[in-house]
Amino acid sequence: MARLPRLNPIGIPQHVIQRGNNRQACFSSEQDLIAYAGWLKEYSREFDVQVHAWVFMTNHVHLLVTPQADAGVSNMMQAIGRIYVRYFNREYRRSGTLWEGRYKSCLVQSEEYLLQCYRYIELNPVRANMVADPADYYWSSYSCNGLGVKSNLVTPHAEYLSLGRYPKQRCERYRALFRSALDGELVDEIRRSLNKGLALGSESFKQTLETRFQRRVTEAPLGRRKLEESRM
Repeated sequence: MARLPRLNPIGIPQHVIQRGNNRQACFSSEQDLIAYAGWLKEYSREFDVQVHAWVFMTNHVHLLVTPQADAGVSNMMQAIGRIYVRYFNREYRRSGTLWEGRYKSCLVQSEEYLLQCYRYIELNPVRANMVADPADYYWSSYSCNGLGVKSNLVTPHAEYLSLGRYPKQRCERYRALFRSALDGELVDEIRRSLNKGLALGSESFKQTLETRFQRRVTEAPLGRRKLEESRM
């Protein structure tokens, strides 16, 4: 059965994750990280995708992005995936796949949920016990969003800009969001939405998406889900 094309509505943020195949490392050196960051910058511009938050871990990548053109995120991820695999295979004299199939993503409601996704993404190294403070991890957008470091990769979302009138004020209020841990239920909801391609937001947000695009962005009722699985 052919897979449906990605739901890539212009102007609606997406949380994206790309994992290494079988959770193997997709970054083995600083040069690998530099190369990926360069292509992310290049292709986000080419396909008109705004990048709000990101983190590069050893075996996966998280991005928070908003497409400004049709199929922007899909085109960007395909382009990065292809060129990076060629680079990685050449660099390490290997062949075959690197990524765990297609990237996973979920649409994100700006109100309430977007800044939570910022936090979820930039706290990845802390949850992995790699650092105690997100500011101590170089390969994420926290230094831009929380410390005001200039970047030509990151585009602040309107929800981030609403934190304050001035950059210093926004950074201070953004850092304040990290003084408390993410709610465990919210973490589970973000992960479930990502892995299943569901929308992350209020019920009215999800209903609006389903009506507008005629696509399910919520979990099917239990009875229907079992019927769909039996047909697979």
